[in-house]
Amino acid sequence: MTEARGGPRGWAARRTGSLSRLRFTSLRLRLVVVFGLVALTAAVSASGIAYWLNREAVLTRAQDAVLRDFQQEMQNRAGALPAEPSQDELQRAAMQMAGSSQRFSVLLVSPGTNGRTLYGTSGGINGFALEDVPASLRRAVARRQPVGGVNKAPYHLYWQRVDDHGTPFLVAGTRLIGGGPTGYMEKSLEPEAKDLNSLAWSLGIATGLALIGSALLAQAAATTVLKPVHRLGVAARRLGEGRLDTRLQVSGTDELADLSRTFNKAAEALEKRVADMAARDESSRRFVADMSHELRTPLTAITAVTEVLEEELDAGAGSIDPMIEPAVRLVVSETRRLNDLVENLMEVTRFDAGTARLVLDDVDIADQITACIDARAWLDAVELDAERGIHARLDPRRLDVILANLIGNALKHGGSPVRVAVRIDGDDLVVAVRDGGPGIPEDVLPHVFDRFYKASASRPRSEGSGLGLSIAMENAHIHGGGINAANSPEGGAVFTLRLPRDVSRTGEPEAPDAVDEVDEEGVGSGADADAGPNSGSGSGTSGAGKGEA
Repeated sequence: MTEARGGPRGWAARRTGSLSRLRFTSLRLRLVVVFGLVALTAAVSASGIAYWLNREAVLTRAQDAVLRDFQQEMQNRAGALPAEPSQDELQRAAMQMAGSSQRFSVLLVSPGTNGRTLYGTSGGINGFALEDVPASLRRAVARRQPVGGVNKAPYHLYWQRVDDHGTPFLVAGTRLIGGGPTGYMEKSLEPEAKDLNSLAWSLGIATGLALIGSALLAQAAATTVLKPVHRLGVAARRLGEGRLDTRLQVSGTDELADLSRTFNKAAEALEKRVADMAARDESSRRFVADMSHELRTPLTAITAVTEVLEEELDAGAGSIDPMIEPAVRLVVSETRRLNDLVENLMEVTRFDAGTARLVLDDVDIADQITACIDARAWLDAVELDAERGIHARLDPRRLDVILANLIGNALKHGGSPVRVAVRIDGDDLVVAVRDGGPGIPEDVLPHVFDRFYKASASRPRSEGSGLGLSIAMENAHIHGGGINAANSPEGGAVFTLRLPRDVSRTGEPEAPDAVDEVDEEGVGSGADADAGPNSGSGSGTSGAGKGEA
């Protein structure tokens, strides 16, 4: 014998799914509730009116038949009695009157010859008695009415409905005109009450069936209405996921069909707009890449010439006219800056094209940071808090680019002392670079890693290219990590680099070997950012932090 499919776990999953559908389809629930309330109100109102009308009709019909029969019996039986009947005559007349077709109880009351009131009842000693007649009814029956106008007789037939221990009764009384006994009648309305209870149960069942039917009808109507809405929601989610070719099948001429047509037109316009933007973006990237490659050849020659001029200036041989020496130094500085900008642009295009690869190696983090600082002559301005023996498997060249940009940015825009701290957090390597400056404005923090972002519009031109921190972030991302910029409570800005200790486990793209990577990049570690070993002042031109990014 096998267990039911899914077992308790499957039941729980189905129950959770049902609750989720109920929660997410609240419009369906509201439609069903509204339909149910409308149907319930209509059914209860109709049932109440039908019950009230039938109740009055049943009671009135039974009451009229009983009163008519009682009045006839009073005229025939009680009217035939002598003016002063005896006890036995009253008793016999009451028994005869009770034997009519309506089967009611009768009480006849007549004054005796000696002043004693005589009673005749159809029920014997324990039958219908005068005490069972309401006092108000007895007073009405005994009251003599003036004759004249519309009133043709001094006495009339009066009746009243009473309830005795849950059983309804009809009690009536009258006096014979011209003298004679006073007669009272009591008739049980229990059969009519049972009929009315059966009618109430029938109407209640009909109301319940109407409510169930309205719920089923509401469900069907909600499904008809909400199915296009559900398809529209699915299509919108697909469109949000980037599937811009999503379209809805349109049928009909109602409002939902118009909504589907509007969605298709919007999706088509969005697809065209995104395609145009992608084409323009691709053209821009291709232009930047082509321009960078085209500039490298003349820049190589210009760089060689400026290096010769710089050597002449540093040698102090006097071969350069002192009048033009400032101009030569300016040319050397700007050529170096232009060369860094071109290399940064080429690196950005590699990230955008997805061709950047990692060359992984086991690195001692403390040694790597020390080498980075020493290569740029920052040993006196940077405090290093890193224990030796902390190893990580990553790309040392790209790590050098990240560290050079972060430390150089702190020195340029934050100021000394700059403190670099290294710690291990689980499987991650965390490097925090904190400067001694005033911190980064809150409105600048979200943009420090944006390309070419300038924190101050009054300084559109600076020594940096505005790409340093952006490239540092891309290098962190390709390792499977990231960089966070914040302000320290003790003062100064803090850039926190978080990388996995073993990048090979993250599945990031890795180059086949180091030679292929160098051939692809075409530059050494100093060409990746504003702060390379060949950039002279180093990462101080990275242009992020408090000034620009």
